[in-house]
Parts: sequence; structure tokens; C-alpha cells
Amino acid sequence: MFELGQAQGYVMLALTIAALALEVFAFVHALKTRADAFEAASKRTKNFWLGVTGVATLLGFVSLGGLGFLAIIGIVAAGVYLADVRPAVEAVQGRGNSSRQGPYGPW
Repeated sequence: MFELGQAQGYVMLALTIAALALEVFAFVHALKTRADAFEAASKRTKNFWLGVTGVATLLGFVSLGGLGFLAIIGIVAAGVYLADVRPAVEAVQGRGNSSRQGPYGPW
């Protein structure tokens, strides 16, 4: 019989794999982005964000199989990069979506 604990284990595994994919995506994006785009967007340096997203990926890999405190730190670091830094450097490089304008600017 299928137990609830086994189902919870599968859900946790799926969540940690999704979190690891998010962290790897953030790291690869930081790796492929030009170094001058970070400074032009006033978002620290490329090496800083490579370090942050690299450590986030490492924490996600180490905590694979469970969402512990270290995994949450990695998810937050990758989330900050993807929500704040990535749109800024994309706009500097001219790859941002300029049609998404809100009443106070792009969103």
C-alpha cells in the first residue's frame, strides 16, 4: 500500500530537484553574462554573483533529498539573482522585454 510518508518523500525530492535546477540556471546565466553589464546595471561585479550563485548551487547539491536550512539559503540567493540582477543586466544588454511597461516603469 502507498504510504503518506513515501508520497511526502517524492514531493520533497521533486522540490529539491526543482530548486537545484533554479540554482544551476542562475549560475549559468551569471557565467554567460558580460562582466561590464553587471557594473553598468550597478549590481556589484560578475565575480561576486558567480560566487553567490556558485555557492547557492553547491548548497542545493549538498542538500539534495531534503529542504534543510542550507538549501533555503541557496534558494534565496538564486532567487535574489533571478528577480533583481538578471532583469537589470538583461536591460543593460538590450535583451529586456521593453513592451512590459507598467505605470511606474518596466515590470
